[in-house]
Amino acid sequence: YGAEVLRLWVASENYQDDVKVSGEILKHVSDAYRKMRNTLRFLLSNLYDFDPAEDSVGYADLLEIDQWALHKYAELHERVIRAYDRYEFHAIYHGLHNFCGTTISSLYMDVLKDRLYCSLPAGPERRAAQTVIYRILDGLLRLMAPILCFTAAEAWEHLHRLKKDAPLEHSVFFVDFSTVDDLEKDPAFDDRWNQLLTVRSAVTKVLEGARQSKSIGLSLDAEVIFRADEKWTDFLVNSLDQLRELCIVSSLRLAEEADREVIFIEAEGVDGLEIAVAPAPGIKCERCWTISPSVGKDTEHPMLCSRCVSVVRQLTA
Repeated sequence: YGAEVLRLWVASENYQDDVKVSGEILKHVSDAYRKMRNTLRFLLSNLYDFDPAEDSVGYADLLEIDQWALHKYAELHERVIRAYDRYEFHAIYHGLHNFCGTTISSLYMDVLKDRLYCSLPAGPERRAAQTVIYRILDGLLRLMAPILCFTAAEAWEHLHRLKKDAPLEHSVFFVDFSTVDDLEKDPAFDDRWNQLLTVRSAVTKVLEGARQSKSIGLSLDAEVIFRADEKWTDFLVNSLDQLRELCIVSSLRLAEEADREVIFIEAEGVDGLEIAVAPAPGIKCERCWTISPSVGKDTEHPMLCSRCVSVVRQLTA
């Protein structure tokens, strides 16, 4: 562990000036290392029943957020490869750290948990997530190997189920960097996701205010209501399901006539959009924790929502 922290610290410096080191600096690098290592552990832990040869799905069958994660990985890959070519190791460190801490840990992993834990084990949505997790993890380990040798090697052995006596040429140090040629840039897709993440950021701030006022507890306790001008209404109509998943709330909808007395807050940084938060209608599902009006309607499983009822019946059939 200590060797990897020191190796990461060395990579983070550009050595144009005198190198400074202190307990505080090493603590900061240690925290960065833990963030990257924990990200690898989460990704690995969700591949225990995944065989890439049998279970992978094609790009066209991925959910939109899975495609977005792959595009963000492709951007990281190109940036890191360019930095290696220029010996800019500090840029590699910052790129890997930001990707693991922000793109994967704080967003993609957070949103993905419901699908990974509550879907059918071999369901298409879960297999799509695992397909992306596998590709990102495999690529990340190749990119990390030159500066996080021990961690990358250990994770690589688990990912590819290598035995202790596996040939040396099967290690991560004898493979090429992966390619991302199949992940073409799509400006329209990027623009859409920039808008989605802008709205998500605004919703997150309103949800935090609702938590502080104790009108809700977890974000899954909430129903988010939008009141928007024509520009945003057109966008939101086609994005409600995606935003509900991104914001991790139980219900998300556009305002109706009956919402006249609802208190809306102007979305920070989003002109023409107002947001309200209220307790989500329905009862909490004991399996997925989503609050849904469908809970209680099934006599055999009265404490489960309709989605979980369907999954449980298939699991016990």
